[in-house]
Amino acid sequence: MKYRLLVVDIDGTIIGKDGHISAEDREALLKVRQKGIGVSLSTGRAALSCLPIIDQLALDGYHIFCDGALVSNFSEEVYAEPIDSGVVREAIEFARQNDIYLELYSASRFFVERENWATEIHRQFFNLEPTVVDFSGLWERERIIKGGLVTASPEEVAKAKNFRLRFDHSLHFSPARSPAYPNVDFINVVDLGVSKGKALAALTSHLGISMAEVMAIGDGTNDIPLLSSVGLAVAMGNAPDEVKAVADYITKDVDHSGMAAAVKKFLL
Repeated sequence: MKYRLLVVDIDGTIIGKDGHISAEDREALLKVRQKGIGVSLSTGRAALSCLPIIDQLALDGYHIFCDGALVSNFSEEVYAEPIDSGVVREAIEFARQNDIYLELYSASRFFVERENWATEIHRQFFNLEPTVVDFSGLWERERIIKGGLVTASPEEVAKAKNFRLRFDHSLHFSPARSPAYPNVDFINVVDLGVSKGKALAALTSHLGISMAEVMAIGDGTNDIPLLSSVGLAVAMGNAPDEVKAVADYITKDVDHSGMAAAVKKFLL
């Protein structure tokens, strides 16, 4: 099979504990592009958080952001599935009533009602500067692509569980972790129909290629819909067992440049 697109997750796949992309991974992605194979990132991160990575890797194509709720190249939007404005309003009201820290993201901005320890992580690690704003009426002024819950303490975990139980039938919840913050859960909150696999289907349709012509590499449970739908699925060595179970190949872990090892084996 001649693969025409390589889709790569970010946290836990090309960014490990030190928060950086290894020279080996950078070189492998450069060689992939030199062979004429496209490279797209696929991440739970908001689009703006990916800009430094995209610039560092000199990527010029389309990428999957917000766990599959947005596909764009910053100048052209291929696909978007925002959260229903009525659900956003209900989520804001519930979060306020239960003292839950809630993040909201448009395609280009990151909104919070108050800063806390989590906003500092977003600022320092994810390159996201929060816009502190009263959420009242925000659902009428902004198209919300995704929400976010961030937990570390037992109290925060309990509050997030309460939020999830309330919205389990109207929103999709996707917990993720960064190797740099192993004790913190970053829970992406998106529209019920959103997945990385669905977003990739929209992207391949736009590019005029088949899913069978895609190689994908990931490490998280949110990567399962993606890995289950492509021609060649690679799980990182640091991935949980349920991710490895849907993969065609298991590579080294992120801190040993597993992405580069898989690319060298199958594409270079």
